[in-house]
Amino acid sequence: MAIDLHHYDVTVDWTGNLGTGTSSYREYSRDHVIQLPGLPELPGSSDPAFRGDKTRYNPEQFLLTALAQCHMLSYLHVAVMNGVVVTGYRDQATGTMRLNRDGSGQFEEVMLNPVVTVAEESMLATANELHREANRLCFIANSVNFPVHHRPSSQL
Repeated sequence: MAIDLHHYDVTVDWTGNLGTGTSSYREYSRDHVIQLPGLPELPGSSDPAFRGDKTRYNPEQFLLTALAQCHMLSYLHVAVMNGVVVTGYRDQATGTMRLNRDGSGQFEEVMLNPVVTVAEESMLATANELHREANRLCFIANSVNFPVHHRPSSQL
């Protein structure tokens, strides 16, 4: 049961009209600007496979980033609640998306690969176990309809 509601705002402003709008598939850019109140603008586009600009962020990267970020923040929370002192955290996450014949697509899975550094050897076992709880708490992982797997490791 929800105890509180949070609302988020984002503006996506398409900047890719090259003069003729969407008159044909090749006559427009997928470029856009992502604006969030009080933060720097983010340059966006589609994935280069879909005629996007590889120098700009794409939505698929943002989804993967959101999952990795959310897991890390949930993990840091459960670590402190369980007396595990984390001194470093790095995740090189990967995701797999399937494109369907009708032009639709969906992520099939995400693999998070967090490497957590802890302060003491006695914390290593607990540090690895806490990823399950972090996943259970992660707002973004709870919002997607595909599996989010974890291949964690901990070190001193």
